[in-house]
Order: sequence, then structure tokens, then C-alpha cells
Amino acid sequence: MNTNYKAIVNQEFEFDISPSTLSTLDAVRTSDTAYHVLHNNTSFITKVSASNFAKKTYQVLVNNAKYDVIISDHIDMLIKDLGFSIGASKQQNTLVSPMPGLIIDVHITAGQKVSEGDTLVILSAMKMENNFVSHKDGVIKAVHVSKNDAVDKGQVLVEFEE
Repeated sequence: MNTNYKAIVNQEFEFDISPSTLSTLDAVRTSDTAYHVLHNNTSFITKVSASNFAKKTYQVLVNNAKYDVIISDHIDMLIKDLGFSIGASKQQNTLVSPMPGLIIDVHITAGQKVSEGDTLVILSAMKMENNFVSHKDGVIKAVHVSKNDAVDKGQVLVEFEE
């Protein structure tokens, strides 16, 4: 399996990252999002200040200087080389429940504009709260659940306008 990565920083600089490159990195984790890095006898304090795992984009602070980073793995690079783009397939216009549970909050109404990442519905299942967020920017066509509704796996919770 190919474990090489490509990092694009501030849409300007491109770096190839291999397992051997990572093995020489002198980094110590100082918190969930921060590291202390030594490179060429110079100390760097780094912190991931924002991330979008689905889009593989990150905002990283290095000694308080902000950098926008996009990380691609070998699959992303292959897709790009073939001329395809991720997300070019059919857009899904519904949010369905992946499990049975109880709706504990609804954050949207029909006709409301939402942005990608906005919380739509909170579902309690297996003693855990699950926040369901919008997978795209759009307008809510219909909300099929209310607070305290019991839902089944596969039940449509929210519809988006096309």
C-alpha cells in the first residue's frame, strides 16, 4: 500500500511526505491539537487550530503564524490524475438515520438556509448523542422529525431542496 502524502500549504507550496520523512520528524505531542517540533536545531510550537477531515483541510499555527494546509493521499492524487473530482457524483438530498434512536433536538426548519457543517438534528442512540450536520450548503425542503420522536434506522429525517 502506498503511504505517501502530498501537502499543499497556502495554495503555494507543495511537499511530498513519505514514511521515511515522518520517521525523522522530531515532534512531541503537548496536547490534543499541539506539538513541539525540533528541526535543524530550531524549536517550533505547532497547533491545529481548525480542521475539516472530510475535505482534508487544516489550519495550522506554527509559532503563531497561520498556514492553510490541504493533505492528499495516494487515492486523492490518483483521482486527480485521472481527471475526476471527489464529490462529482450524485448529490444526496436527504439525511437518513443510520440507527434507531430518539431525536433530542432539531436545529432547523423548512425553508431555512444552511451551510455545510451546520448541526441539523441531534439523535440519542446507545446512550450517546449524535450530531448530524449538513453535508452541503443548501435550503431545507422538509423536516420529518420533531424533538422526542423515536426514529428507525433508514428513516428520512431531513430533505434538502434540489
